[in-house]
Amino acid sequence: MKQFALIGAAGYIAPRHMKAIRDTKNQLVAALDKNDSVGIIDSYFPDADFFTEFERFDRHLDKLRRREPEKKVNYISICSPNYLHDAHMRFALRSGADAICEKPLVLNPWNIDGLIELEQESDNRVHTILQLRLHPSIIALKQQVAQNPSQSKRDVDLTYITSRGNWYLQSWKGDTKKSGGIATNIGVHFYDMLHFVFGELQQNIVHHSTDTCAAGYLEYAHARVRWFLSIDINDIPAKLRESGQRTYRSITCDGEEIEFSDGFTDLHTRSYEAILTGQGFGLEENRCAVETVAQIRTATPLGPSGDYHPFIKHKYA
Repeated sequence: MKQFALIGAAGYIAPRHMKAIRDTKNQLVAALDKNDSVGIIDSYFPDADFFTEFERFDRHLDKLRRREPEKKVNYISICSPNYLHDAHMRFALRSGADAICEKPLVLNPWNIDGLIELEQESDNRVHTILQLRLHPSIIALKQQVAQNPSQSKRDVDLTYITSRGNWYLQSWKGDTKKSGGIATNIGVHFYDMLHFVFGELQQNIVHHSTDTCAAGYLEYAHARVRWFLSIDINDIPAKLRESGQRTYRSITCDGEEIEFSDGFTDLHTRSYEAILTGQGFGLEENRCAVETVAQIRTATPLGPSGDYHPFIKHKYA
């Protein structure tokens, strides 16, 4: 049985990590969050120690490592705000633990280089959650592409709208310096999936970019991709919006829908199983997606020109 600690216990994604730790028959011994709305811990690890101050959390893990080796933390799971991931992974490595970090791994590609250096100085490693790489539909699509490498590039449309209330822009997620912006916060795992399936990124164009919506064009070795991401409910097609639908997700490849609405339930657990058996994803696997979102963040939007996603038409009507 491995001992886990968790940073960011009050966040949206933290329960998936708690479930994965429990499902892999390991133990959460300590958790940290400056917010104390963490009653969810009782559903998984009611005996875990909880801290709202980083200094006390740090001291506790250090005491376990020095005085109770059998309780030493082996892994630190990181579910904190995006801009803190780099520091928290560094903390894990310095604490003699492996890190398991949520997406986005970091906000900028040079942060990966720094972490690689720290890994080389350590006996520990950074593992990342790239759960779409484990989804059966995505694996099947990757195999299909690999079996026909000479086929002309696929035409892919990626549309993801997940409407959020007014709170979103008032939270750290609405601060580009902290979240990386909408393409980073809700899109980075899609960009990783596209790279995973369609190969090397060759072109990156941004057509539209605001705090609530972004769209552009990506060209990979085996695909041309028009993408659209939004948290604005007004971007959901009118008929669906009128029926009360608040989310819309679609990925088409050469006009055919890729169905992956199901199959998400246990992807974090499967990610943990792979990590614990030495089959997880490390730092370098994240580089393409991190470079992609960093370029999107600094690009000058071109507006509706060239091969753009049709959902941005109404933005310029």
